[in-house]
Amino acid sequence: MVADYHILVYHCRIRCESMKQQNIRNFAIVAHIDHGKSTLSDRLIEYTGGLQSREMKEQVLDSMDIERERGITIKAQTVRLNYTARDGQVYQLNLMDTPGHVDFSYEVSRSLAACEGALILVDATQGVQAQTLANAYLALDNDLEMLPVLNKIDLPSSDVVAAREQIADVIGLDASDALCVSGKTGAGVPELLEEIVNRLPSPRGDESAPGRALLVDSWYDSYLGVVVLVRVVDGKLARGQKIRFMATGAEYVIEKIGYFTPKMVDADSLNTGEIGFIITGMKTIHDCKVGDTIVDSRSGGDCVPLPGFKPSVPVVFASFFPVQADDYPALRDGAEKLALNDASFVFTVEKSSALGFGLRCGFLGLLHMEIISERLRREFGLNLINTVPSVLYKVYLRDGSVIDLENPADMPDQTRIASIEEPWVRATIMMPDKYMGGIMSLCSERRGVQENISYVGNRAVLVYQLPLAEIVFDFYDRVKSISSGYASFDYVVQGYQPSDLVKVSILVNDENVEPLSFMCHRSAAEKRGRQIVERLKDLIPRHQFKIPLQAAIGGKIIARETIAAYRKDVTAKCYGGDITRKRKLLEKQKEGKKRMRTFGNVEIPQSAFINALKVN
Repeated sequence: MVADYHILVYHCRIRCESMKQQNIRNFAIVAHIDHGKSTLSDRLIEYTGGLQSREMKEQVLDSMDIERERGITIKAQTVRLNYTARDGQVYQLNLMDTPGHVDFSYEVSRSLAACEGALILVDATQGVQAQTLANAYLALDNDLEMLPVLNKIDLPSSDVVAAREQIADVIGLDASDALCVSGKTGAGVPELLEEIVNRLPSPRGDESAPGRALLVDSWYDSYLGVVVLVRVVDGKLARGQKIRFMATGAEYVIEKIGYFTPKMVDADSLNTGEIGFIITGMKTIHDCKVGDTIVDSRSGGDCVPLPGFKPSVPVVFASFFPVQADDYPALRDGAEKLALNDASFVFTVEKSSALGFGLRCGFLGLLHMEIISERLRREFGLNLINTVPSVLYKVYLRDGSVIDLENPADMPDQTRIASIEEPWVRATIMMPDKYMGGIMSLCSERRGVQENISYVGNRAVLVYQLPLAEIVFDFYDRVKSISSGYASFDYVVQGYQPSDLVKVSILVNDENVEPLSFMCHRSAAEKRGRQIVERLKDLIPRHQFKIPLQAAIGGKIIARETIAAYRKDVTAKCYGGDITRKRKLLEKQKEGKKRMRTFGNVEIPQSAFINALKVN
């Protein structure tokens, strides 16, 4: 009991005393999806005593239910660990666990901007994957010290020698002394901690300068309001200090300050090089811009903003409409809170004649869209209709002006358009060479242009130029299916190129239904249009009159289906007599149905929209 008391006092003393700057290490763990970043973070937390064993659970830093269910990290998380090294000194380790999926690479770049070092984690059973390479380049761009680490060495299929060779060949990083660890069993974790304190640099910054910090992230808490994650670059931030957000000029007083262990721990101040949170009583999201510089309010106008990091650019757009029109205020409120939590999520108000009020939203990819949609449903109890995702096109008009087109419904008249450009990406696909033929055929099918091909052992690295619109739907799933799950995929948006693009309109009973319209390449227009009208034929219930379903490009019909009318047997009461009497009754019915079609309205149920717009 006495010993436990002394340990407690010792830890309290560590936390209360300000840590020397040279004893701080800020680092991120970056890797391809499912290479074990969160599991290794668990072992580091457990070994350094961040949480007691009874408090530990798998993926302790993944706070959202959806992250645990899917086994993926969506939000980058930070945690402070106190580690007593073999030299007897106590080090403060600020660890940032990052997502691995390409859609959330923005979270990675944001985390790297707050660090001096990065652990390049490689699964020893799979070797270097596409996202490993992309994240390593991000670390290089941020001038970080990189430490290669091989994970999952406890598995019988692990090949340490091959993984080291791949790191050297593909990334160009010396991996001859790369550490071997197991995030599952904890093997190699003590050696990894020693390497972190010995090889990664301490933060640079002027302790005597006025307080200046980088706004790394922010999120909304129901009880505390807006919580801001900061990295102190110069000076310090303290409770009661008045600060200014340089981008907006807004001033606030710090009411609460501290760090995560991963539990929220209060402190009196954050010093140079430290990472932690501040709470200012901020209620509006508009004063809090991720990447902003926070300074002491007494600092004059000569205070230089920090470079921050490259802002995220939405590449996929879709509309969300509530099934119940009364739920629109709840949808708007939920989207505002998620936008604070996720700076890469943007939205504007949209009104549809068929679906009412909704939001036009921008995302970093289809997975990002799926996650946001799922969070709106779970966290805010909303029942939503999602429209077909589209990308941002540039429409050049004959008068010389340019329109950014994100919603096909806003497409100007064809006679006014000079040309249309669509975004293209540079895609890197890594796979065992036996699957190369199938992957190349898929890329050609999606209008891809081969840029480069290389080999690393028995693995091929394909580099293709591809239209973004062709890969946002099911491209990644097709790649995984063709390669039996062994291929990895990563892309970077390159710019815009002219393409032969058309708007396909869907007409129901000769009336254009804008929520169902979409943009696509002329070569695929007929196929896509036919798929939609065939699907609608099964979804729209029959009426008393015949309903034509058409897909059209401008005034040209490219696909048609017809929903048959209900038909009453008007001749049933005729017994015998001349055929002319029956013919007269049938002609009268025919005229009635013609009038009904002219004046009648087709009721398209919500379920038809939901299923017709469903992304397969």
